Amino acid sequence: MVKLKVNRKNYAVDVSPDTPLLWVLRATLGLTGTKFGCVMVQCGACTVHLGGEAVRSCVTPVSRAAGREVTTIEGLPPDLGRPLQSAWIAEDVPQCGYCQSGQIMSAAVLLRDNPRPTDEDIDDAMTGNICRCGTYQRVRRAIHLAARMKAQGGGR
Repeated sequence: MVKLKVNRKNYAVDVSPDTPLLWVLRATLGLTGTKFGCVMVQCGACTVHLGGEAVRSCVTPVSRAAGREVTTIEGLPPDLGRPLQSAWIAEDVPQCGYCQSGQIMSAAVLLRDNPRPTDEDIDDAMTGNICRCGTYQRVRRAIHLAARMKAQGGGR
């Protein structure tokens, strides 16, 4: 049994310690907001927070998450989630939508650590999050907008 804390809830899962965290989240816990993409650490669709840092859950063994806080898109705190979701909608970021949870999870760490990111900060933080639809300029605008919303205490 591996003991996890996911989105502020405790779980004990009966899986092999080398099982990728992605599969535990999706198949065992039913948290399907985290997407399966490339399994090569290149697309970022599977990004979650582990101990507050953005990680690729497709290659992270569940044993690495034992005893640490895991946050998925479903559990993103409102102070980060609301502004990002509102900005994503306002800037028409989603096209096919597949990469969006990974994009938002990476952007959340950026805004938590840097409330006023520059374009270069955003580009650096979002490297490795691939959007097949090519909405990178919209993503950048949305992150700037979310930063302003967060600074104003909103995104409601």
